[in-house]
Amino acid sequence: MLNIKNEVLVRAYLVAFGLVVVTFAIFLRLFQISVRDAAKWEAKADSLYVKWIDAPSQRGNILADDGSLLATSLPFFDIHFDPKAEGLTDRIFNDQAVDSLGWLLSTYVDRQKSPGAYASWLRELRTPDSKARYVLIAKELPYAKAMQIKKFPIFREGRKAGFILEQTNRRERPFRLLAQRTIGYTREGAMPVGLEGAFNGVLEGKEGKQLVIRVSGDVYLPVSDLAEIEPEAGDDIVTTLDINIQDVAENSLLKACQTHNADHGCAIVMEVKTGKIRAIANIGRTGEGWWETYNYAVGEKVEPGSMFKLASFMAMMEEGKLPALDASVPVYRGKKNFHGEELEDAHQHGLDFMTVKQVFAQSSNVGTATLVEQAFGANPSAFYDQLVKFGLDKVTEIEIGGEEPPLIKDPRKEKWSGTTLPWMSIGYELLITPLQMLAFYNAVANNGRMMKPWLVQRTERYGEVIKEFQPKVISRSIASETTIRKAKELLKEVVQSGTASGIRSEHFSMAGKTGTTQLNYHHFQTSDGIGHRAAFCGFFPADNPVYSCIVVISEPQLGGYHGAEVAAPVFKAIAERCYAMKAELQTPVNAGKRKSLQASLMPNGDAGTINDLKKALEWLGLDYKYPGENSSDWSVLIAANDSVKLERRSISNNSVPSVAGMGLKDALYLLENRNCKVKVVGVGKVRRQSLEPGTVARGSTCILYLE
Repeated sequence: MLNIKNEVLVRAYLVAFGLVVVTFAIFLRLFQISVRDAAKWEAKADSLYVKWIDAPSQRGNILADDGSLLATSLPFFDIHFDPKAEGLTDRIFNDQAVDSLGWLLSTYVDRQKSPGAYASWLRELRTPDSKARYVLIAKELPYAKAMQIKKFPIFREGRKAGFILEQTNRRERPFRLLAQRTIGYTREGAMPVGLEGAFNGVLEGKEGKQLVIRVSGDVYLPVSDLAEIEPEAGDDIVTTLDINIQDVAENSLLKACQTHNADHGCAIVMEVKTGKIRAIANIGRTGEGWWETYNYAVGEKVEPGSMFKLASFMAMMEEGKLPALDASVPVYRGKKNFHGEELEDAHQHGLDFMTVKQVFAQSSNVGTATLVEQAFGANPSAFYDQLVKFGLDKVTEIEIGGEEPPLIKDPRKEKWSGTTLPWMSIGYELLITPLQMLAFYNAVANNGRMMKPWLVQRTERYGEVIKEFQPKVISRSIASETTIRKAKELLKEVVQSGTASGIRSEHFSMAGKTGTTQLNYHHFQTSDGIGHRAAFCGFFPADNPVYSCIVVISEPQLGGYHGAEVAAPVFKAIAERCYAMKAELQTPVNAGKRKSLQASLMPNGDAGTINDLKKALEWLGLDYKYPGENSSDWSVLIAANDSVKLERRSISNNSVPSVAGMGLKDALYLLENRNCKVKVVGVGKVRRQSLEPGTVARGSTCILYLE
């Protein structure tokens, strides 16, 4: 019996002890929550009602070489209304104010909604049953329109009365589709493209923070109009693009793609000395018309065809295995078998022999392959090594993404057959992008110095330079001076007498190489037939190159398919427009020997003040003769074969002066100050006057004939 009582007591003590322990644990947890972790839980409670959100920064601009805006972020404004705002009293929200606001919203925001419908809607939002707190009034308004709405009744009371104004930024391109793919974009859930993507870290700036409060459900309202932590605007980037050349390249390329019903094409213009990309155009056909769907210039590696023959000829020159340019080469009437595969020339010329220069200028596949077989057939690795020396195996590392690495076969590594060498020599069985091909041609134009192609010159913040980029030399010399000189000679001959003779210009010289690539040439002919790719790569002016340019057009279906017919005319159109626009391409009137100048080309008979004429001649870089100081401030230009002469012109204070050759401003000054009335006929400079010089003025009318 005693044992039973003891056992009951023990159990009771254990239960009591357990209750004490549990109670202590509860109190300890309460202490932890209410005292030690109070701040943490208060913050967690607050976060259910108040939280921070990112405030977007102002994205930096993308500028052309001359400062023109290619891409910029413009501010737009969203307007919301909180009908349950604490400061929105019945005094403010009265019938007259609501009716006026309804009329204004109907007039200036949405005309499809009547003033009465707007007023009824606003009143409904204020009813006790309504839970609306963040009601959209208008979206993406320009600043002026947003400020106008801010002055409407009720809204003019500001945030306390429920008016909520939020700024958003929208990316705009003032030149619309100009250089669209090169400028690129950044989008959520998509891979960044072009300069927008490559320089996103520079352009995006630093986001700020804004405090918002939950009013109902998942609806949060900004606590204030301004961010509590202000965002930092992004920096601007200044590109190398010339908007005029870009426009010419895009329009010329588009016209060719439309004329020849091509699938797509690209064109690049590069500054020879620096490697600056002045234009990069891409055109592709879509169901909605022509568009920059892909950056073919940078990202599409293709078989270059006959454009690659320049590298083949230079490789032979460097190895000392190219015969003299006037030496004869067998071309087998344009058809020859190489290791079981027949190779043909594009044009049936029926010749047994051509000179080396003709083989290149007429783009003979058979002649080129024959020469390369003779030079490198026993040692194809030497051919590959020369191509590596030319930099044809490397990417350009241009700033924008998507560049594909070239594929140049190495006989020591890749699959190699008897036909590989002759086919590579004419631009098949290898892959290279248009930009990589242009970098090689640009090096030839630049006397062997290979420059890195680049698109961004500097970054700026509010006009102040933050970081500046400089031209970068990839190779100081890709080949010997002799090789470069001969290569230029061959490229000039292509335009003078070869496949591109149709683009010759009487105003300036051009040099380059046509390329026509046959697609699916190894027994892969489709039901649509065998397609082609037309190309031309070169530089201008030929003797002192300023720009290099490549044009590639894929699968032309109308009006021919050869490089000479399809791509070369685009090159010419770009070159001619550049020549017309750019002073550095023009030949100065005083260029060359002084004795060669013609008086007919010199300024003659122009008159004005001595100081003005001197400044004009010095700016033009023209030599002039001046007899010395005299009492007259006026002079006239007299042309000579090697210079111009400033002749004194005597001007009387009392009689009608000679104003022939003067601009209208000077002529009016002299005549009206001598009591003459003046009538003007025509525009330009004064060629004759009705009153003879020396006539007493006396208020007479002098008619000036301008032309």
